[in-house]
Amino acid sequence: MVSVKDRVRFVETDMMGVVHHSNYFRWFEMGRVAYMRQANVLLLDLMAEGILFPIVDVSCQYRSSAKFDDNIIIETTLSELSKVKMVFTYKVIREDGVLLATGSTKNAFADANGKVLRLPDTYFDRLQAVFQKDKESC
Repeated sequence: MVSVKDRVRFVETDMMGVVHHSNYFRWFEMGRVAYMRQANVLLLDLMAEGILFPIVDVSCQYRSSAKFDDNIIIETTLSELSKVKMVFTYKVIREDGVLLATGSTKNAFADANGKVLRLPDTYFDRLQAVFQKDKESC
């Protein structure tokens, strides 16, 4: 699992004074990128090799409202991994321990034309190592 700490910005709130729902998807992305970085899989490197990673499914369950200036923690776990897809799960927690949201994303690996491709061993092995380490620590 990777944890990313952040603070809610004013621009992320709506006219009701709470975080707009769309921002949770941005926070999921922050967690996903941090997880891949931990595995030494950099998105720019993948893109330079013509490997894209579109989201094919996303969900979010909202539990409690985040507000401006709240400290939040985005916990990201890789829950499924194959050479053609990865599934991440997320928890967004306010610093005081209140669960704000849970969610998941499924990414496929594809070329520039959207054709599904298999992730090369170079990248897969790095992700697999972190994935296995996480599974063993649970």
